Amino acid sequence: MNFFAENIRRHRLFRLICLLLFVLLVIVTVTNSEPADFQYRVYVGTYTGKGSEGIYTYRFNPTTGESSSVSLAASTDNPSFLAVDPKGRFLYAVNELEMYHNEPTGAISAFAIDRESGKLKLLQQVSSLGSSPTHLSLDKSARHLIVANYNSGSVAVFSLGNDGRLGSHTAFVQDVGSSINPERQAGPHTHFVQVTPDNRFVLVADLGIDKLLVYRFDSNSGSLTPATPPFVNIDPGSGPRHFAFAPSGKFLYLLSEMGSTVTVYAYDSDRGTLQQKQTVSTLPKNFIGNNSAAEIAVDEKGRFLYVSNRGDNSIVEFSINPNDGSLTPLHWVASGGKTPRYFTIDPSGKWLLAANQDSNNIRLFQIAPKNGSLIQTAHSLNLLSPVCIRFVPLKLG
Repeated sequence: MNFFAENIRRHRLFRLICLLLFVLLVIVTVTNSEPADFQYRVYVGTYTGKGSEGIYTYRFNPTTGESSSVSLAASTDNPSFLAVDPKGRFLYAVNELEMYHNEPTGAISAFAIDRESGKLKLLQQVSSLGSSPTHLSLDKSARHLIVANYNSGSVAVFSLGNDGRLGSHTAFVQDVGSSINPERQAGPHTHFVQVTPDNRFVLVADLGIDKLLVYRFDSNSGSLTPATPPFVNIDPGSGPRHFAFAPSGKFLYLLSEMGSTVTVYAYDSDRGTLQQKQTVSTLPKNFIGNNSAAEIAVDEKGRFLYVSNRGDNSIVEFSINPNDGSLTPLHWVASGGKTPRYFTIDPSGKWLLAANQDSNNIRLFQIAPKNGSLIQTAHSLNLLSPVCIRFVPLKLG
């Protein structure tokens, strides 16, 4: 009798221990897991000439900075720049090509996003109406897509349907002219195109003619009309590349690739005019050698501005004067690789991801909340020829 009672007691004790272990495992799992609302899917555009196959994806945890393994989202040629619609349903990529369907033009690819699997389903691929497109962006209504064709120096606007597909083009502008560098500025080279924060104007940085062009934009028709004045002249040989607005919309920061400078403008949103205030170098005083500035970004609070340098292989941080928008250089940090063609700040504002094209890696930096300085982490992803990085929430709302 005692023997059977002892066995029953042991069996109950064993079951109780198993139950406690199961509950403990559940608690640990829930504690260590992140809610889906705080997880992002990352898409990376690449150059495909050295083994890359197209657009890649991985998951990103903004709480810890950790990433999942990288997988191929879609095979496509030279998707060097990407744009995502505000609802996270569609992704658009330039195909930076000189020829498409035997015509001297590049292409634009439209994809449907599966946020769970990360895969991209090709909806459509159309001509970009110009050679070697390097940049594209959506207007604020997400009803139009605007593309900059670098080699041919043109800009095209396309309508967008509710199904994510591109309609016919609603505007086309061909830049003309040249500047003082015969190798790089013999003709126009549109490098970056974006609407202003109020969606009333489109600005175009043309590296080949040293101008920042300004167009009135009709968000209903998608038309472009030269503003008054129609452009701002940049110092000859500067090569304007990319620009970024301050969150207030009062200041614009123009990055010049060839001159390795940032020029600060006061922006009048009523007239679409720009008044030059300051020009600063992106390089440390002791730098010797060749450099081309690549990417520019302002933090979400408008306190700091960052620029990447190809040659110095660094990212420089500037502080921003909130009153007049002026810049003061603070720190230069090694980009963690070679040729930081692109970088971006994640949606949480806590991390900066630098895409080092020629060392085939994406290096993660933590952004110090008090002074904006970049702290290099141990996180680095290996990926062939990374260029552009975009975030998509795994779940919306």
